[in-house]
Amino acid sequence: MKLQKIVNRLQKLHPKEIDLSLDRIKNLCKKLGNPQDKINCIQVCGTNGKGSTISFLRSMLKEANIKCNIYTSPHIKRINERFIYNDEMITDNDLSNLLNEIEQINDGQPLTFFEALTAAFFYGCKKYKENLVIAEFGLFGRGDAVNILKKNLCNIVTSCSEDHLDWLPKNDRTIERIIFEKTSSLLNSNIIVAKQNSEKITECIKKNISNNNANKYYFNENYNFVSKENNFFYYEDKYGGLKIPRPNLNGQFQLENASTAIATLRILDDIKIEDHHIINGIQKASNTARLEEIKSGKLKDLVNNNTLILDSSHNPGGAKVLNDYLQTLDCNKHIIIGMMANKDHEKYISYFKDISSLTTVDIPNQPNSISGKILKEKFKKTNNVQYKESIEQAIKSIPLKKNDILIITGSLYLSGEFLNLN
Repeated sequence: MKLQKIVNRLQKLHPKEIDLSLDRIKNLCKKLGNPQDKINCIQVCGTNGKGSTISFLRSMLKEANIKCNIYTSPHIKRINERFIYNDEMITDNDLSNLLNEIEQINDGQPLTFFEALTAAFFYGCKKYKENLVIAEFGLFGRGDAVNILKKNLCNIVTSCSEDHLDWLPKNDRTIERIIFEKTSSLLNSNIIVAKQNSEKITECIKKNISNNNANKYYFNENYNFVSKENNFFYYEDKYGGLKIPRPNLNGQFQLENASTAIATLRILDDIKIEDHHIINGIQKASNTARLEEIKSGKLKDLVNNNTLILDSSHNPGGAKVLNDYLQTLDCNKHIIIGMMANKDHEKYISYFKDISSLTTVDIPNQPNSISGKILKEKFKKTNNVQYKESIEQAIKSIPLKKNDILIITGSLYLSGEFLNLN
């Protein structure tokens, strides 16, 4: 209750949920002693794959006994998920105390909620100042509150695609503008560019960072992997090759994320990562609601022995990799989907092929979500579409046969709702 009261107060400090400028966060961090200037940070940007890439980084570093502070957003179930210190999620009491201190030092000045959280994370790093920091920045990097560092260890650019277009001018909602926003302000240490959905996107990134004098590493030029039989993949860069068992995370795209994480740690001379740290870490990585198989719980019981997958993909790029994975499965696929209102709904669903049924649902307690009824109308060109008010009703309505698979997708917020109900 104490934590929620502080959160409620911080959410009222600015009329907008998002305001893409950096003056407020810089002013507050100056009052805090500029804690962001005293960290060793790996920054991660992109549209898709940030969370999984960070999970692989964290798992490998843990194997090497290198402690981490990690900042990601948004959360799925609890706001505490955004604050990892010393490899542990912050407690309610510690987070309450941290946010309370930020609130007092800010002294009522205008501040978005995300800016307050970001300043709080950097300030909290002071207690674990020897730890490596991994920080995700999203939406459009130039104006993201995380993007106020003056130095870092490296920048990772994960897969870039179209998302959050409503924040761009109507006449400039292009992948080129998205890449400009995400990469034009990257620091000049090291830049690792992951596999992209097309050569056009890779070339656009190259062009955009051509004047940045950072050391640059590109997938398929400076590092690569090959998927092999017998459930392993082969990674290779200038330091040599590694035969690695496939991770427990589902999907071919996770090999891309794993390879990017490996490439990052191998180029950083001050981080002592050995082959066995990489091999063991890749196998142990986990990531909530990213092609996650749900094996127990109240909602899982409703599908009996059928496979239940939870995936939080919410943009066309995410839909593509989810469908690529589903196409490897020889079974009937049923999808339950809820989405936020500002997404490209028709383009998202266009990537799915050979779907046996599609059920739209509402996302409770999310005023920025789209009604499941309206979403059903947007999907009317897709065969066998129905609407149900809740996830539970949707699951009960689907006549699953032996070996059928059920996928719940479309939003991080829907994933959070599912996990809380389950």
